[in-house]
Parts: sequence; C-alpha cells; structure tokens
Amino acid sequence: MDLGLTGRTVLVTGGSSGVGLATVRMLLDEGAQVATCGRRPEALERIGPHERLHTTVCDIRDAEAVARMVDGVRERFGALDGLVNNAGQSRMKPFAECTTEDWRDELELKFDGVLNPLKAALPLLRRSDAAAVVNINAVLAKEPSPRLITTSAARAGILNLSKSLSRELAADGVRVNSVCLGLIDTGQWERRYRAAETDRSYDAWQAALAADRGIALGRLGRAEEVAYAVTGLLSPRASYITGISVDVCGGISHAA
Repeated sequence: MDLGLTGRTVLVTGGSSGVGLATVRMLLDEGAQVATCGRRPEALERIGPHERLHTTVCDIRDAEAVARMVDGVRERFGALDGLVNNAGQSRMKPFAECTTEDWRDELELKFDGVLNPLKAALPLLRRSDAAAVVNINAVLAKEPSPRLITTSAARAGILNLSKSLSRELAADGVRVNSVCLGLIDTGQWERRYRAAETDRSYDAWQAALAADRGIALGRLGRAEEVAYAVTGLLSPRASYITGISVDVCGGISHAA
C-alpha cells in the first residue's frame, strides 16, 4: 500500500539509533523527506548520506537550539508535515534512591523532548494539509514500574499531555498520537546479555526475560516493528486517527 508519504517532510528527534533510526530509514524508503537530530555528530554520520535526509546536532532540551533546527528544516525542505518526538531515556531508580534532582531532570527531559520540538514546529505543521505528531512513549505510562518510578511518572504525564494536545490541535488540522513501547531490542539488551556471561544463547536468554516480564509473544520487539506503527500514524491514510495510544509491546501483561 502507498502510504502517501512521498514528498512529505517529517522531523524525527533522536534519529541516530534504535527506534528513531529505524523510523528515519522507513520514512526514506516510503519516499519522505526526513530531518533528524542527535547530540553526537559521529552517531548522525552513521545514518549515511541521502539526498532526502537532513541532519542536525541538537540537544532537544535546548529550546533555542531546537528552534534553529526547525528553521534549518524549513530552509532545506520548505515545509513540515510530521513530527516524531522520540528522544529520551530511562532512569533505573526506586523511590527511596531518587533525589529532587532526579525527579526534576527526568520530568524536564521527557517534557522538553515533546514541548520544545512541538512549539518550534507548530507554525509549519499548521500549514500542512496532513499534519501529524507521534510521541514515542512507553507502556510504563500505563503500567508503572517501581524500579523506574521517575520515568514511569514522566511517561504518564506525556501520555496525558498527548491526549490533551490531540484535542486542542484538532482545530488546526494537526493529529497527535502516541506509540507506547514494551521491551525493544535496540542494543542495550544485547549488552546486558553479554554482561550476564551466561551459557544460554541470546534467543534463549531473551525468551527467559520475556517470560519474566510477562510478554505473551515470548521475545523482545524489534525497532522496525515500532517504526511500522509510527509510519502508519504519520501517513495521510490515517487522517481520521487522533488521540490514541498504540502499544507495541508483544502483549505484555504487567510492567516489571
């Protein structure tokens, strides 16, 4: 199926690795013009040159830098039809170990990662006839983990924010949806496997991890499986979908 993304322009934050990189590559395959950013120039270089790709070194927590990045997208492509807010990370700490700074840093990172790009991009998105925003989130937003308490709380806030934005921006023709991830194999889990120094194969180790985390499909997800959901929501074919949350989590039944 033609997703109608040929010639459309999409900005993907955090596109140098993992889910962001898979989304960038899938959008390029669909004929879109893609802008992306990352904090390390060497990581962006690994994406590879492409005539429809624009990269910027940018920390999404810096509102002025984000505004300059969006200006660069406008100068390069002249328009913006989609925004994928993907930058973020997890903080592995229980409540007893969290400082006030931990809470502040985690909340600022998650909210700045959505609000800074959206504020900068919104004037361009409002000019599009098929504007879409996809916020990459996590199932932690719905099923919090005590070992990730600051991240769980921040993720829940972003899910709530996304729903509110979908209603407020509907009048401007801007759709807002969320994709909530479970355990996705983007490299970190393979590193943990090597660190475990187990005799089991990686597949067997994954299966045991999936069983422990209550994942019905019995394995970790792949970045490209997330990218399919993101790309579909960005497509003009999804023009009547807004305010929803799509879980890409293998049927997880609980958050560990």
